[in-house]
Amino acid sequence: MSGNYVQLMFRVLSGSKCSVSIILWILAGFLLLLHFFSLVSHKDGTSGEIELHISHNPSFRELVEVEEENIQIPPPRGKRSPRAAKRRPKRTTTLIDEFLDENSQLRHVFFPDMKTAIDPMKDNGNDSFYYYPGRIWLDTEGAPIQAHGGGILYDERSRTYFWYGEYKDGPTYHAHKKAAARVDIIGVGCYSSKDMWTWKNEGIVLAAEETNETHDLYKLNVLERPKVIYNDRTGKYVMWMHIDDCNYTKAAVGVAISDYPTGPFDYLYSKRPHGFDSRDMTIFKDDDGVAYLVYSSEDNSELHIGPLTSDYLDVSNVVRRILVGQHREAPALFKHLGTYYMVTSGCTGWAPNEALVHAAESIMGPWEDMGNPCIGGNKVFRLTTFFAQSTYVIPLAGLPGLYIFMADRWNPADLRESRYIWLPLIVRGPADRPLEYNFGFPLWSRVSIYWHKKWRLPSRWSG
Repeated sequence: MSGNYVQLMFRVLSGSKCSVSIILWILAGFLLLLHFFSLVSHKDGTSGEIELHISHNPSFRELVEVEEENIQIPPPRGKRSPRAAKRRPKRTTTLIDEFLDENSQLRHVFFPDMKTAIDPMKDNGNDSFYYYPGRIWLDTEGAPIQAHGGGILYDERSRTYFWYGEYKDGPTYHAHKKAAARVDIIGVGCYSSKDMWTWKNEGIVLAAEETNETHDLYKLNVLERPKVIYNDRTGKYVMWMHIDDCNYTKAAVGVAISDYPTGPFDYLYSKRPHGFDSRDMTIFKDDDGVAYLVYSSEDNSELHIGPLTSDYLDVSNVVRRILVGQHREAPALFKHLGTYYMVTSGCTGWAPNEALVHAAESIMGPWEDMGNPCIGGNKVFRLTTFFAQSTYVIPLAGLPGLYIFMADRWNPADLRESRYIWLPLIVRGPADRPLEYNFGFPLWSRVSIYWHKKWRLPSRWSG
């Protein structure tokens, strides 16, 4: 193609009636084409290797196979729960109604009981190291893991994974008639693992305040979405979390610090970052060691993002508004081949909704919408993020293009019974949604989260 452009250019130059503007336009087009093809060849060179790696690895081929769900809604039987009855009782009952109805005959489909619990300490034979999304997951002591809304820290010094999350092992109630379902703060739970399947309970690493009603961590307040990163310069483990009152009017972030990944963490303070309200949030540590805070703001109508200070204990003065007017929350960031990706959910309280993926060449934006990443299950599964909400994306060293998508399947009737949805997230191939390209020609890769009732990581991954 470039050869034809060169011939055309010489024919035009040899013509006596050609204007200078036409020559300049042809030269500009030729240069743009060269730039585009160089970008394509550069991107295809790297992503092509990943495509080849995925297509020739039997374990990867299993992960991208589509699994469907055919769940039949049973005929009405008995009285529906008040929670389900509030959702337009005159219309046809949907799968989402059944999910939210604690009296539903399909309850066992969404929240299987202890009989099917994952117990890594038993001899599971050929079922060892398999994830079963939605099932109860037991720790090494045989108790259900309590680490909701959490995230994973890989500690290079101990070569251990640490899973932090909300310890919700208490009764669910409503502070008042119009309040959301809640559990009193117990604290942040921590679990350790070498293989990300067998988890040891390291205890409560940041505990609630039982009596001091003025403290941010007073048990009647809110502590959500704790995330921990390690500061290489200070040698400290720093935890950020969403801090609120029972009415969600405080809308702040909290910061805690520890010398060890297993705590105890010392709580420092809370604040509204950059002077804005902050609810669902996460932190992301980039390759260069710079860490960023991402949070839902302006009544959850947009996200804000900005770098932390070098000690990770505060936000800097720099902040960008992103996804303005899109009403997204539950951000989960990761980076692949120099491109930043973020999974978010809509704002529907405890009810599940559709996930979206966003991409950016710079973490500060602009961020482009790439559509729904969910594949498999059925239409309702895909439109509800498999009845779950994003919380974190785990990179897997040695397996380029493969990540673990962490999500929570919330149970608003009994929050301690909320479940974990871990699924393979794979980045490969071109995105299937056209974007508004600029002259840099960003070539995004497709992000896909595949539904599986049962799956495991490729056998060659050793952690």
